[in-house]
Amino acid sequence: MNSCGVCVSSTPYISYFRSMDEEKKNLLRERLNAIHHWPSTYMYKFIFETNPDKVISLKLIFGESAQFITRESSGGKYTSLTIKEIMMDADSIFSRYEAVGKLEGIISL
Repeated sequence: MNSCGVCVSSTPYISYFRSMDEEKKNLLRERLNAIHHWPSTYMYKFIFETNPDKVISLKLIFGESAQFITRESSGGKYTSLTIKEIMMDADSIFSRYEAVGKLEGIISL
């Protein structure tokens, strides 16, 4: 993550979750549980170089029940994808981020 807390590549973000010990995961889980009453709508935001295949890959990870809002940058070089999905618990959120982390070139905000 950069100094603003933004993940600048999928690999470090996944490494962050994989390297997170159980104590840190529990703290993050507690924070999520404090602000969400499960099931709850959770919003994800990703940015990547415009590529229809990446949009398809993300839609396959999240499924048809999720809401997708796509927006291209003014020059069309980048696409942002906001995804809202009803999640059952904090661990299901972790699972989604881990799945997205396997895709190259996706920035998670």
